[in-house]
Amino acid sequence: MRFACNTCPYVHNITRKVNYRNFPKLKEVDDVLGGAAAWENVDSTPETCPKCAHLRAYFMQIQTRSADEPMTTFYKCCQAQCGHRWRD
Repeated sequence: MRFACNTCPYVHNITRKVNYRNFPKLKEVDDVLGGAAAWENVDSTPETCPKCAHLRAYFMQIQTRSADEPMTTFYKCCQAQCGHRWRD
């Protein structure tokens, strides 16, 4: 087996097989909406969860764009097993 460079005429004979495994560490992603503490004191509304069809969801409104745009409403399913998040 030989190793050859694509841009120059260099050729090297391979004498042994080398295997390296590199497992990168994943960075911790911060919750954009403030984590679990941000959802502690929010109100709930009769909004159906698109994932589990539960009939209530917590909501909060945040200004994500410029001041002349309407606020974005973020929802979180009230069912503890689901906890699905979506926005409107």
